[in-house]
Amino acid sequence: MLELFLSAFVTLFVVIDPPGCAPIYAGLVSGATQKQATAMAVRASFIAAIILVIFALFGEALLGALHIELNSFRIAGGIMLFVIALDMVFEKRTQRREERAEKVKATPEVEDVSVFPMAMPMIAGPGSIATIMLLMSRAQGTDQTLVILGALAAVLGLTMFALIAARPLMQLLGSRVEAVITRLLGVLLAALAAQYVIDGVKAVLIAT
Repeated sequence: MLELFLSAFVTLFVVIDPPGCAPIYAGLVSGATQKQATAMAVRASFIAAIILVIFALFGEALLGALHIELNSFRIAGGIMLFVIALDMVFEKRTQRREERAEKVKATPEVEDVSVFPMAMPMIAGPGSIATIMLLMSRAQGTDQTLVILGALAAVLGLTMFALIAARPLMQLLGSRVEAVITRLLGVLLAALAAQYVIDGVKAVLIAT
């Protein structure tokens, strides 16, 4: 169970990328008080948790309704995560996040950033939704399901902490350290994505 928890935790941590979300959030709430920023961080994490848990519990049923096999989803999800990994390594993902954040900041009437863009699509985006569904498709029994949900809760808890502490963390780490961390996580995610594709292809070949 510990191995499953660590595997799920690392995968979700890499995809959600709390170190990458923190500097973006710090820029979005630069005009807010610390109390307001903390409230929005908690709200964003809570909303993202609801979205991801819904897909974790009912995503497989949704695939069944659409007549999509789990192996097909594994392959497609692996490819999607690999693209995200490439973006992380070459810093394109961070650039897109910053551009999205600038658009939000440029709109004066948008004050609460907890729902958009933080909860969706920065925390509960296509990558994290695909990842939690892939992990749940591997779960066998209630115990493993609860372990994966526990890993999700742990990652979202760390994400909330990173958002709350975004300002001092950015002053402490700096943009260069954040860029190095993001690239290292990108390489790890690429390997995990490749494994998803390999598992999906193996399952298809065995079935045929």
